[in-house]
Amino acid sequence: MSTNIPYKIYLEESELPQSWYNLRADMKNKPAPLLNPGTHEPMTAEELSPVFCEELVRQELDDTTQYFKIPDEIVSFYKMYRPSPLVRAYCLEEKLQTPAKIYYKFEGNNTSGSHKLNSAIAQAYYAKKQGLKGVTTETGAGQWGTALSMACSYFDLDCKVFMVKVSYEQKPFRREVMRTYGASVTPSPSETTNIGKKILAEHPGTTGSLGCAISEAVEVATSTEGYRYVLGSVLNQVLLHQSVIGLETKSALDKYGIKPDIIIGCAGGGSNLGGLISPFMGEKLRGEADYRIIAVEPVSCPSFTRGTFAYDFCDTGMVCPLAKMYTLGSGYIPAPNHAGGLRYHGMSSTLSQLYADGLMEAVSVPQTEVFKAAEEFARIEGILPAPESSHAIKVALDEAKKCKETGEEKTIVFGLTGTGYFDMVAYEKFHNGEMDDYVPTDEEIAASVAKLPKI
Repeated sequence: MSTNIPYKIYLEESELPQSWYNLRADMKNKPAPLLNPGTHEPMTAEELSPVFCEELVRQELDDTTQYFKIPDEIVSFYKMYRPSPLVRAYCLEEKLQTPAKIYYKFEGNNTSGSHKLNSAIAQAYYAKKQGLKGVTTETGAGQWGTALSMACSYFDLDCKVFMVKVSYEQKPFRREVMRTYGASVTPSPSETTNIGKKILAEHPGTTGSLGCAISEAVEVATSTEGYRYVLGSVLNQVLLHQSVIGLETKSALDKYGIKPDIIIGCAGGGSNLGGLISPFMGEKLRGEADYRIIAVEPVSCPSFTRGTFAYDFCDTGMVCPLAKMYTLGSGYIPAPNHAGGLRYHGMSSTLSQLYADGLMEAVSVPQTEVFKAAEEFARIEGILPAPESSHAIKVALDEAKKCKETGEEKTIVFGLTGTGYFDMVAYEKFHNGEMDDYVPTDEEIAASVAKLPKI
């Protein structure tokens, strides 16, 4: 076993990124603008400010500034858990008997258990700086809600979380972590909002979706004085904050002169994937290097691989701006699979444009195969991965096994976005043989896409 590369490549604290990288600045084809759902005109800062914090609106709309300086207060907070390690998976390589070199960027080394804290602390900081009382949000698997509750606790902000009902029931411990940090957690759709009541009337007994939870959170934010809405994925501002993942990854690889061939990330709304690939995609856009980039999504919610690239509502209640993205339709309610963070009906506009331009690939995988890969990884590498992260693991294993067949010595990098210790109900169902692989029919997707707004 070669050990010239450490098992874990750590950056020094002094090497922590001091600026976020805005990938859009290097895109020739910019993401299409958010549209006002009433006028179908591009959203202005004035129109977005009642929903989002003012500085976050500025970041959201800016597609020309290449770097945003990270405020000192956020850098200080990052130092509690960043830089995060880039791990050489020597044990996995040996077990697979593959010539591939496998690395993973591990984002689970903080109490929230995932990469979500990178943006949560930034959004909470700007809310506090604006003098707000609190924020509202949605959460699927609960990683974002957990991270935001931690960040709000740090800045003494109130935090109201609408958690997708199926995850609220599947992941009670994640819910209790949020409450430990002072957040209120409401299963969505709920009877506490007008939109929640409407959705329940139209879909009695629904298990909910991220689109439903977003609608409820936005309604509460816009109707409560001193509150704004914050989002854990999809938006440009979130991908901007998450660029610390990719910037650290590239710095760690550059230390040892390593150039990856394949970069793999799970994809729900796009936050971790966008963050991981940002500096590499930047090089690709500028013609400085080339990489094969793969987005991995569940077969039950295949927005990239079976969705339509069109303007759609970001939420089920149709109160949010319209975004041009790969979408299954804002009314699409996915099967209650256990990768709750990957159950969003659409995909980041930035990533959607890159995919449309042929700059990255996408694959969808069934959840039983995902959990097989998760278990294999846990037994070899000693980390219990989150179901979301395990989608990337599944495809990384597949690519490493292909290298064994062909003899190619490719370097594979994937994002391990978080740990799965709050997902044991999912692991239990997998072990008990109670997990299925629901695949939506073409008719189901067509019926949902047929309701897209006419732009």
